Amino acid sequence: MEGVTNSGLAMVGTALAVGLASIGAGIGDGLVMGRTVEGIARQPELKGSLMTTMFISVGLIEALPIIAVVIAFILMGKIGG
Repeated sequence: MEGVTNSGLAMVGTALAVGLASIGAGIGDGLVMGRTVEGIARQPELKGSLMTTMFISVGLIEALPIIAVVIAFILMGKIGG
């Protein structure tokens, strides 16, 4: 395999990590939103508590891709890319 370097493979790995984290967060957000809408449709009187729980959950889910991007930047700095 000519032309393949360790730093090139590391860059592909960091890109994959960020991409997969983003996909996972998107799926998680969709599931949380869907379940919240179902809960509000079943019991409209609980809308306030369901929305609060949903926003906390979405915030925690969105932390994953943010952490992945930070780790990717750190690794890219160490690679020299």
